Amino acid sequence: MQRTQFGDMACSIARTLDVIGEPWSPLILRDIYAGINRFEQIQQDLGISRKVLTERLKWLVESGVLERHAYSERPPRHEYRLTSKGTELCDLLLVMVRWGDRWLAGEAGPPVLYRHHACGQISHVELHCSVCDQPMHATDIDVEPGPGLDAPPVPSVG
Repeated sequence: MQRTQFGDMACSIARTLDVIGEPWSPLILRDIYAGINRFEQIQQDLGISRKVLTERLKWLVESGVLERHAYSERPPRHEYRLTSKGTELCDLLLVMVRWGDRWLAGEAGPPVLYRHHACGQISHVELHCSVCDQPMHATDIDVEPGPGLDAPPVPSVG
């Protein structure tokens, strides 16, 4: 049975899932965003197998979301850093955090708080229209065909 090639679909959601749709990938990105960026640290924090972590890190580097940097030559050791593409992908994770905090945190409340650099306050992500700056939610928009709908698929990475 062959895996569906989500990256070949004319759908931005499917193409994004091709990069981070596997459950470990967003958690790996979360760790690296939070400063846990060495293989052993990530493995210990997540309790993930070495094989799966190696595969996921390789894929995220190939996808241009992470960069691998040597921090020791003997023995050879690497740490992982977010690229600009990866940092922007963390914005998506913040939207996921907002939803999880609202619907799944329970009485204990959110497990992590986020302090905004600009105002210094504990806050959360809100979606706004890039044109009028008004709040933007799924019930506030219509979905229309875009120019890339019938375009040939973007070549897959790897």
